Amino acid sequence: MSDYVPRKVWTWDKESGGRFAAINRPIAGPTHEKALPVGKHPFQLYSLGTPNGVKVTVMLEELLAAGHGGAEYDAWLINIGAGDQFGSGFVAVNPNSKIPALVDHSTDPPTRLFESGAMLLYLAEKFGAFLPTDHHARAEALCWLFWQMGSAPFLGGGFGHFYAYAPTKQEYPINRYAMETKRQMDVLDRHLGEHEYMAGREYSIADMAIWPWYGALSLGLLYEAGEFLDVASYTNVIRWTKQIAERPAVKRGRMVNRVYGEPSSQLHERHDASDFETKTQDKIGKRA
Repeated sequence: MSDYVPRKVWTWDKESGGRFAAINRPIAGPTHEKALPVGKHPFQLYSLGTPNGVKVTVMLEELLAAGHGGAEYDAWLINIGAGDQFGSGFVAVNPNSKIPALVDHSTDPPTRLFESGAMLLYLAEKFGAFLPTDHHARAEALCWLFWQMGSAPFLGGGFGHFYAYAPTKQEYPINRYAMETKRQMDVLDRHLGEHEYMAGREYSIADMAIWPWYGALSLGLLYEAGEFLDVASYTNVIRWTKQIAERPAVKRGRMVNRVYGEPSSQLHERHDASDFETKTQDKIGKRA
């Protein structure tokens, strides 16, 4: 690897390279005018079936399964490769231009929400669900929720980028972030060796936040890096991952805004509970 000498003042004079170079930029704000669609339900979700998007669709499906009808939602697909997240309507909801973005139309005026962890906490408090009421268990759930928000960028933006998406493979950053990713997996494995769920005996928003990232990683589904990271050795994480994956609401949540995998697992947009049976890609035969 050649030595790189940073210039005195960084300037944006070329694309950074890699899979997402075309949508990376050092400035915020909209690039074009585009209003967001609004459906019939109280919650309007604008997202994509990435781990961060799955957190919120799982939570909404869990709330509906638990009888909270007020959590009904429309899920609109945001194509980040096409730059949908830079439309004026999306930026008005999420000035950070990242999925997911959520609007609660049951309040007057409507409440905008960005950052997936904030959405999980907002929904848990609004509906009094999936956040323990016991003082110590609640504190534990919140600690793990914020652990995920702080840890996942090292997994995705760090390890995932340099291992899978960077234009060239470089030993130093891959080793640096592989070490951190394995450390995080060991943190989880040790904890889940002593607890059924992240907050103890009770399934919570902490599990919903961590599962889409680290559960997928434990099964070798992220970045084609399962063997490289020896994920099979984290047996407690795998036990927890498979246990959560069997929940019907989790199975549905994983399908929403999903644009890859088996056509039967892809529900590009969700506007009614019946869509899971009638509007998956194997039924309608169209792709995003």
